[in-house]
Amino acid sequence: MAAKKPARGHDTRYVRLQKNYCFACGKNNPDGMRLRFIYDEERDCFVSRFRLGKRYTGPPGHCHGGIIATILDEAMGKVNKLRHVVAMTAEITVNYLKPVPLNKPLRVESREVKVKGRQHINMAEILNAKGEVLARGQGLFIAIDPHKMFAKFVDR
Repeated sequence: MAAKKPARGHDTRYVRLQKNYCFACGKNNPDGMRLRFIYDEERDCFVSRFRLGKRYTGPPGHCHGGIIATILDEAMGKVNKLRHVVAMTAEITVNYLKPVPLNKPLRVESREVKVKGRQHINMAEILNAKGEVLARGQGLFIAIDPHKMFAKFVDR
């Protein structure tokens, strides 16, 4: 079995932010979700396993749709690491297939769909413990020059 490699934050070989305050994956954000992703080489996808607490409530006992979109966006963004680029979300579509429950084991999986120049199209799915797809997203990401975009935030 292939080793699973951790994928942390938005670090790439091109840019290192002073601290990672990303709401979805940032270890320095005390109010964030702190999602942790691994790259599954065998399946060629990024995976995060998590549970959602009551602070993410939308409908009673279930997750808010905005949080679902956040999880899918974060998972799809991790895929850009495979190309060693920093890419910003330009567009995301979400299909809410079944309610996403709170306090249950869940996972999100993401993979690359297509790359054309600076455009990266990725997809992700949130699944329950039975492997049922609860939500699916597809996103368009545009590769950017992180030195120009984040110059004032980079450690010197």
